[in-house]
Amino acid sequence: MPPSDPLPTSPLRFALRYVWLFRGWCLAAFLFETGASTAGISIPYTLGRLTKGIAALRPDASATLALRGPMLAFAALSLADMVLSRSAGNCQFLTSPRLRQRVTNDLYAHLQGHSKRFFDASFAGALAHRVVETAAGVTQALWAIIFDFWPIAITLAVAVTLLSQSSPPLACFVGGWAFVFCTVSYVLAKSCQPYARKHAAARSVTSGKVVDSVSNMASVRLFARSLFERHYIDGYLEAEVAAARTSHRFTERIRWFQHVSSLILKVGTLWFSVRLWREGRIDVGTFVMSTSMALLVITEARNLGRRFMEFFEYVGNIENGVRTIVRAHEIADRGDATALVVTRGEIRLRDVTFGYRPDQPIFEGLSLTIRPRERVGLVGYSGSGKSTLVSLILRLYDPQSGQVTIDGVDVRSVTQDSLHEQVGLIPQDPTLFHRTLRENIRYGRLDATDASVRDAAARADADDFIAASPDGYDSLVGERGVQLSGGQRQRVAIARAFLKNPPILILDEATSSLDSVTEKALQASLEDLMSDKTVIVVAHRLSTIAHLDRIVVFDAGRVVEDGTHQDLVSRDGTYALLWSRQVDGLLPDHLPDELERTSLSESA
Repeated sequence: MPPSDPLPTSPLRFALRYVWLFRGWCLAAFLFETGASTAGISIPYTLGRLTKGIAALRPDASATLALRGPMLAFAALSLADMVLSRSAGNCQFLTSPRLRQRVTNDLYAHLQGHSKRFFDASFAGALAHRVVETAAGVTQALWAIIFDFWPIAITLAVAVTLLSQSSPPLACFVGGWAFVFCTVSYVLAKSCQPYARKHAAARSVTSGKVVDSVSNMASVRLFARSLFERHYIDGYLEAEVAAARTSHRFTERIRWFQHVSSLILKVGTLWFSVRLWREGRIDVGTFVMSTSMALLVITEARNLGRRFMEFFEYVGNIENGVRTIVRAHEIADRGDATALVVTRGEIRLRDVTFGYRPDQPIFEGLSLTIRPRERVGLVGYSGSGKSTLVSLILRLYDPQSGQVTIDGVDVRSVTQDSLHEQVGLIPQDPTLFHRTLRENIRYGRLDATDASVRDAAARADADDFIAASPDGYDSLVGERGVQLSGGQRQRVAIARAFLKNPPILILDEATSSLDSVTEKALQASLEDLMSDKTVIVVAHRLSTIAHLDRIVVFDAGRVVEDGTHQDLVSRDGTYALLWSRQVDGLLPDHLPDELERTSLSESA
């Protein structure tokens, strides 16, 4: 479920949003932990009363009766400590999964709204990692405050309060120690944070390099670079080891401080208590209470520096996630956006100016009309603007000026989901989910029946190879469909498009990566798919578009020719030269000199 309101861009407000959403459970855990910590640190007080009573009484039945009050108090506090602590733990147990689920869902929903440019500039694995880390960071930071820092604060406050009633000097000693210990622990942990971040960054880089190498294992083998890759990754591992040693060296300083401080509190409290008892300023009960409290305080506070470091790490994870993901969307639906309903399928570009960088425009004042149910081929060498035109129609980018309309409606005034529901795209290399063949085909229409899925596969000429798969339609295709051949992936993509059956269809060099035999086998399926639709075909192999209603020739973001195949060949212009210059039916990657001169003269 997407967030009902915009996500905060401040890490603190982002975390507080979820504390507020789960405020009932958080408050319950807070109160239970407050009670448990208060009960736990009050136990030494009852021990002191017991000790004082035992020292003053003779060991007989009347003594047992006299000690009943302190003994019951000891039992009640111990029981309260256990029950309240487990109640707080149950609140945490019940809340944590839902809290992480909500943060993950909200972040993923926001991530989905980012533009193609955002995803092109980011690693998919890193973004997924950020989502998981941020969700964990919010949960861990919340529980660190409730279950780590707050109990320590309660323990110290109650200890000083109880000691002040029996011995103000002891209370001042413990209170002073607590202030110095907490302050120095915080400062040391804060100073260690940059080194911990560098260590975490080094781990992330190493992990990314390993993933990158594993993803390209085929190239590693084909170029016999196994040893090179091991040495390459080992270099990053060495950097990680160096960062780890630096971080651990500073961490060790914190541990030394904690252990020395604990020793000072234990020995100091014992020595001070003995001295006060010898001077008659405290009794035996206060002596037992003070030493017991000192041990409890040490138990609670010993790992405070480590907890500070962990807390800073959690906060850092939240900050990194918020800064990376919770940004304003480059392409966003307007507040008054409506759903697009295609009735005719006319596509029109009006004086469109666009560049991926505004100072380097690809289109300048481009105008083009594709009539309803017209099948149009887009031709041009690499970089001429064909795929950019497709991106603008799909609203993967917005033009700097001008309009892109479908049936007269500006694509910026409709919701992106409704636009993409009305337009089908089959790219050059379709990516599939690591799911079953049935699930991948059904992605075109989620409510499709199994019979409809099989019918779409049959129309895409995919039924035979699916039937021959080990588990048929329930066969997994591997990550990004790697267990299928290029032709099989294309057939699945075509079957998915059959199931979606959009009124507008775009084929972005859908067969250029296939061999001619596979392409010819798919052509009949594509012809069936294109019937009664507005179709745009971006082609690198001109033979695949010669039969279309119309061919538009691009050069450097300009339309230099427009007409049918026969018309364009007979003109003996740019298209005719491209047709004659094909190598094995494919266009050259670069514009030949004479073609460039022809294009320039025509545009002039």
